Amino acid sequence: MSAEPPVYVLDSFAVLAYLDGEPGMRRVQEVLDDALLGRCQVLLSIINLGEVLYITEREVGLVQAQAALVAIEQLPLEILPATRESVLAAAHIKANYRVAYADAFAVVAAQEFHGRLLTGDPEYKSVESIASIEWLVEKV
Repeated sequence: MSAEPPVYVLDSFAVLAYLDGEPGMRRVQEVLDDALLGRCQVLLSIINLGEVLYITEREVGLVQAQAALVAIEQLPLEILPATRESVLAAAHIKANYRVAYADAFAVVAAQEFHGRLLTGDPEYKSVESIASIEWLVEKV
């Protein structure tokens, strides 16, 4: 009986690093390549997708944000809905840890699917005790 393939959860930092060719992009690309070959599963919360889109639109405009959405939708990843359960779990994490509310959804996904959260956002240092974090860049 084979083990389940590993699960990776992307946050907005990881997606933006990938799309913008920033530090951490190569590791995200490796994980996405593995997902394409069925070697792992990659997840992205719809809340974190929204975060990527508003950051992109704010920084470079609506047309680029729409192009980013099209690019993301072509990636070998599953976009997780914001369910009642995930909203309540994210609220609990936000109440107890120093993370942004959107980031709490990535933590919830990592917990629920026993995945490793890929990020370079130092804010996640506060949740290392409750979620598996793989740092894309050195922690600040």
